[in-house]
Amino acid sequence: MAKNLVIVESPAKAKTIEKYLGKDYSVMSSFGHIRDLPKKGLSIDIDNDFAPHYEVSPEKKKVVGDLKKASKTATVWLASDEDREGEAIAWHLCMALGLKPESTKRIVFHEITKPAIENAIKHPRFVDMKMVDAQQARRILDRLVGYELSPVLWKKVRTGLSAGRVQSVAVRLCVEREREIRAFQPQSSYKITAIFDVEGAELPAELNAKLKDKALAKDFINDAKDSVFTISDISKKPATRSPSAPFTTSTLQQEASRRLGYSVRQTMQLAQRLYEQGHITYMRTDSTIISTQAIKGAEDYIKSKYGNEYHKMRQFQTKNQSAQEAHEAIRPTDFKHLSAGEGSQESKIYQLIWQRALASQMAEANIERTEVIIALDKRPETLVAKGEVLRFDGYMKVYGGAKENVILPAVDKGDKLKLQSMEANETFSKPPARYNEASLVRKLEELGIGRPSTYAPTISVIQNRGYIEKIDLEGETRTLQVIRLQDGKITEEDKKDNYGADRSKLVPTSIAEVTTDFLVKYFPDIIDYHFTATIENSFDEIASGNEEWTKVIKDFYESFHPLVDKSESVSRQEVSQIRELGIDPKTKKLVFARFGKYGPMLQLGDNEDEAEKPQFAPLPAGSRLETIELSEALPMFELPRSVGKTPDGQEIITNIGRFGPYIKVGDKFVSIKPLDPHTITLEEALEVYGTKVKADLDKYITTFESGIKVVKGQYGPYITDGKKNAKIPKDTDPTTLTEKECKELLSKAPARKKFQRRKT
Repeated sequence: MAKNLVIVESPAKAKTIEKYLGKDYSVMSSFGHIRDLPKKGLSIDIDNDFAPHYEVSPEKKKVVGDLKKASKTATVWLASDEDREGEAIAWHLCMALGLKPESTKRIVFHEITKPAIENAIKHPRFVDMKMVDAQQARRILDRLVGYELSPVLWKKVRTGLSAGRVQSVAVRLCVEREREIRAFQPQSSYKITAIFDVEGAELPAELNAKLKDKALAKDFINDAKDSVFTISDISKKPATRSPSAPFTTSTLQQEASRRLGYSVRQTMQLAQRLYEQGHITYMRTDSTIISTQAIKGAEDYIKSKYGNEYHKMRQFQTKNQSAQEAHEAIRPTDFKHLSAGEGSQESKIYQLIWQRALASQMAEANIERTEVIIALDKRPETLVAKGEVLRFDGYMKVYGGAKENVILPAVDKGDKLKLQSMEANETFSKPPARYNEASLVRKLEELGIGRPSTYAPTISVIQNRGYIEKIDLEGETRTLQVIRLQDGKITEEDKKDNYGADRSKLVPTSIAEVTTDFLVKYFPDIIDYHFTATIENSFDEIASGNEEWTKVIKDFYESFHPLVDKSESVSRQEVSQIRELGIDPKTKKLVFARFGKYGPMLQLGDNEDEAEKPQFAPLPAGSRLETIELSEALPMFELPRSVGKTPDGQEIITNIGRFGPYIKVGDKFVSIKPLDPHTITLEEALEVYGTKVKADLDKYITTFESGIKVVKGQYGPYITDGKKNAKIPKDTDPTTLTEKECKELLSKAPARKKFQRRKT
């Protein structure tokens, strides 16, 4: 048995570290957290300074048993990650294994390399309880919010909802952005562009300001027709472009999204693997500092590969004041390794990190910018032609970003120019852009909300809870007007413009809007950007030893809990969004779009009419509570509708259900996507139904009069009576089974487990 036991979080990390330690060391994994607040119940003693009641997770009991056994005969070294979460894991290990935090060796490193591990072993410390307290404060405060606020949402909005201190703010950001987009009124303007002929070469230019309407654009084009164009000024200016700082967690997520199309979660998973394999430094960081050793390694590589003129040493200052300067930015552990990782995705993330870190130690790119000013004798405005030449690529040799040289033809001040063509193109102002995962992380970071370890979980949870959908947006078409001057003639034409298409955007659902409005009205602090950022700063202060974690929790709870009590008096009708759409011409009843117990829906008739209950219908696909019109809503009340009958006399009913449009024949439900239930014909319905019947016939091996069936299943044939399923013995031919044999097998089969909705 080894004399020393090193405990890390992941098996991959353990495997890498074990290569660097001798035979006196054994490395084992805790597989992440081993203790936490139980999933059910508050488990926090509010009356006893918010003392938490932790327990070993059921799935970790064997892990704890193995670690406890190994720790009895060895010196324990706690080697969890160097952030607060890692510090908390180290402390929980002490509690579970019966070790003393004040005397158990704790080692930290920001990269898994032989020198880093050996250095950590030489300089152990003990568990930092200030960091543990900061992590506990976050965990306890988030549990208090979730435990007390989620049931309020269940009662007042919809069962199964959840609220969270950071997740609810992230949802609010998406909701407010969506409303900005809806309220946005695009403004038309005209962009003037021209091409001049300079001895056979083209000189493109444009008016330095847009014209606000068509009349002004036509006036300009008319004046340009008879104008003399003269070069009134030429300027050439040197410029430089500097490299960006090495990656932090959020900037890596943003750049991986922009360049590679990776989600925030995917990026973190890939970076985690690279870190555990020893290829990069720790991937959860908000620091842009890199070590002296890394700076020297980058310098050696740059000078030997590209030459001295490409090197420039930099140490970027971290903008985030809460960042721990002992941590580094994300960088390769060895710049000489040009590629690393298992599989193409890991390799692409590694290359991105390598390029960014190396580029940060390279010289600026030198550019020469040329600007040519063109005057018209009949107008006060001027046209501008711009060119750019890259004189020295510097860091762009590694990181890219250089545009193609835009070289203007040779001209002199005072030259007269020949106009080849001019256009006034109608353009529209654009609404604010919807968030994608990376830009939402950037916004949260700007507001001081969340930390590197929380970005990816937050983005995942708001999608998993059904508040936000990541979707590809289909574009729309509009007509733009173009006024063209060519060969002395002015013409006008229309052209089609596709706009609004976008990929992987975060769009809030109706439930997100209802929940956000409720929280803003009744729990303003919980969803306030400044307040949430202030709480994050309080956690930083706890980690620095400047605040007591119990006081932070107490101050928060004393203002939060009364709001929970007060919200009990809020009626569900007060929370629900209800829009009156108009009157149904047929029934003369009011039509509403509203949010009901199970989500958005349409209502025909008033709840106050006791004589006749309202009729309800789902929203049409793709429509929203906030924007649906009466004309879109009325057809939904025509369902269910009879399409006709099958050849054997069964009626075919079409409707829309939870999973989309369908037809019902007897007890059979058949999806008709993408057909419209309002317009589907009898012929189309029979074709869909016939395909389903044939599929069922192919699916069933035998059907007995009692309703028992022998079925071809995904994992092999089985028996079912609709209530229970039974396996067929491997040595039995399913085609030979009798009804009696099937009944016997069903009687021995276990009853189906009852489905229970998971409360979140």
